[in-house]
Amino acid sequence: MAKKIRVTETALRDAHQSLIATRMTTEDMLPILDKLDKIGYYSLECWGGATYDACLRFLNEDPWARLRTIREHCPNTKLQMLFRGQNMLGYRHYADDCVEYLVQRSVANGIDIIRIFDALNDIKNLKTAINAAKRENGKAEAQVAISYTTGPVFTDEYYVEYAKRIADAGADSICIKDMAALLTPTATESLVKAIKEAVDLPVQLHTHYTSGLASMCLLKGVEAGADGIDTAISPLALGTSHAPTESMVAALAGTPYDTGLDIKQLAEIRAYFMTLREKYIKSGLLDQKMLATDAKALIYQVPGGMLSNLLSQLKQAGKEDKLTEVLEEVPRVRKDAGYPPLVTPTSQIVGTQAVFNVITGERYKMCTNEFKGLVAGEYGTTPMPIDPAFQKKICGDKKIITCRPADLLEPELDKLRGEISQWIEQEEDVLSYAQFPKVALDFFEKRRNAEVGINGDKLDKKNMVHPV
Repeated sequence: MAKKIRVTETALRDAHQSLIATRMTTEDMLPILDKLDKIGYYSLECWGGATYDACLRFLNEDPWARLRTIREHCPNTKLQMLFRGQNMLGYRHYADDCVEYLVQRSVANGIDIIRIFDALNDIKNLKTAINAAKRENGKAEAQVAISYTTGPVFTDEYYVEYAKRIADAGADSICIKDMAALLTPTATESLVKAIKEAVDLPVQLHTHYTSGLASMCLLKGVEAGADGIDTAISPLALGTSHAPTESMVAALAGTPYDTGLDIKQLAEIRAYFMTLREKYIKSGLLDQKMLATDAKALIYQVPGGMLSNLLSQLKQAGKEDKLTEVLEEVPRVRKDAGYPPLVTPTSQIVGTQAVFNVITGERYKMCTNEFKGLVAGEYGTTPMPIDPAFQKKICGDKKIITCRPADLLEPELDKLRGEISQWIEQEEDVLSYAQFPKVALDFFEKRRNAEVGINGDKLDKKNMVHPV
């Protein structure tokens, strides 16, 4: 049956997050936004993920101002964000009132599609965000993502069961999110078919090009019934990014899955992003190694970012020669910890523990607080139960959490508002502070200094003196 395939363009979020550590500025986006809006994309993924943190921490930008700017210039295209469930856009679990407020303000500022995922595929950690999106009276699509990974637990049956729970929770669509480029074309075909047969929801396919298989995976996924694909305009595609938009549009043109997008129009978009690519390479922001294919992910089943992080930790300890041992230890630690998918933050937690196990010469002689928290259930329920004896060994007398972790958190919005009352200039400031307290305060101070004409670099805080 013929069906028009939806295309989500990732150039404004995941493509530059993958290639240049989320450093694309709003100023770099502005000249092309109006043209992007005329292409006919199903959505522009432009917010959430690491963009919020990067705006505040590195770019001295207000992430909310960026969202409003993109909305103003793209009135005809759906805007999409990535949302880490109960982790929001930060790295810990937040109280429900914060999660609900972030959803509400995101939609109010222009977001149409909220892609929500949990690092453990624990549906309990997604329900608050899904319900908050549903309360926006049809203004927002709640797209729930399955964190795809490999291992003995992760069969098509596992993912189908999770997809059914996602549908029951009220999701409007499902995304297969292959953040580590572990999908193969055959596995994609099998998985998409199984999910489409089990649930009556649109399925979006998201995978990265790291292992060189993304285009083939997308094509097999579309033929198997996927309704939409994530791509990146070609200057910001390939490597750790995504399949090129133009190539996929060309591959599907004239087939029953034609996207309806115009290659000639896309050429104009490409021309602009080529100027950015050249600028990023020249400045050193884009390391061309990031554009190369690296199939190690398929060998070690470890995401590329995690691999470089492990090597960095070993270099600091003077134990670079232990990399192979650490890579062999990762699946053992993962098995002990209940087979968590390796995605932020679980990839860092499992990887660091594997490093400790190898360099100390004794497994679990030294454990990080984060690993103890993972084993104790602080991040949610792992895909497989953890052996109680192992929990006792790692956690000691630490209380094991079996409920939804956020049920143990008190509402925090009002308290947070009180803490930053002197800095609040817009409703959304409390959300910046909630997620990144120190970074947000630094940003608020720079913003105030700019407004009243203070040169922050020459501010003498000790004597309370500043030049005018």
